[in-house]
Amino acid sequence: METMWKEEVEAGKAWADMTDDAAFVRMNGLSKTYPNGTVALSDVNLTISEGEFISFVGPSGCGKSTIFKLITGLSGHTSGELTVLGKTPKEARKANNTSFVFQDHTLLPWSSVIDNVMLPLSLRGDSKKESRKEAERVLEMVGLRDYTKALPRMLSGGMKMRVSIARALVSKPKLLLMDEPFAALDEITRQTLQDELLSIWQQEKRMTVLFVTHNVFESVFLSSRVAVMTPRPGRISEIIDIDVPYPRSQDYRSTAKFGELVRSVSNVLQH
Repeated sequence: METMWKEEVEAGKAWADMTDDAAFVRMNGLSKTYPNGTVALSDVNLTISEGEFISFVGPSGCGKSTIFKLITGLSGHTSGELTVLGKTPKEARKANNTSFVFQDHTLLPWSSVIDNVMLPLSLRGDSKKESRKEAERVLEMVGLRDYTKALPRMLSGGMKMRVSIARALVSKPKLLLMDEPFAALDEITRQTLQDELLSIWQQEKRMTVLFVTHNVFESVFLSSRVAVMTPRPGRISEIIDIDVPYPRSQDYRSTAKFGELVRSVSNVLQH
């Protein structure tokens, strides 16, 4: 986990054309079979450009989280090809270009908010002064500038997730992986954090975000494209373009276009 927090590169750039040369992450015939014989993924094909916001939706056990493990190099694929920033997943991880936000906030309970956020920079040996300055910047971004001294137990679930997001952002990653980060939150908090995430994504020059969710409404609100996966063994059955410009407001949720896109994703999931 510590390796995924380390980073020393500039933030992601604006949109790139969807071509092989511009591929930020490329999966070609990607498959994963576990030693017990479980086939988690089979023939997954997807090309992701820099600056995209891609959501993966599908039934439980379809391999969404497995894809993330392969991208971060925490697990190896059985067959096919996978490149991340033009490198193997392990090479990309060693280059410290990736940050991860889990469903559980994974905060250190004995450390203050500011110390939790500074952790990735401390691990890579940055000066305490510069680390604190950057941590305060991202805490301001997530609305927690006044909670630097608080311990995690003093925070609500939504606030803890904001700290987790701030910690992921503090190292200015090129690629941000988010594995159902809002699943445990109430709907009002969830929608608020969705709004804030899109705002942060635009402020941070649209780093590439890969987002796992079971929530179709969430995927349609956040994403530039939605990758719909089949039951295990997981494959991408269809990729749906969410052709709605950013920024997106709460009003978007009540539009006919939003409803149409939700139905499109839902229909693919049901077949």
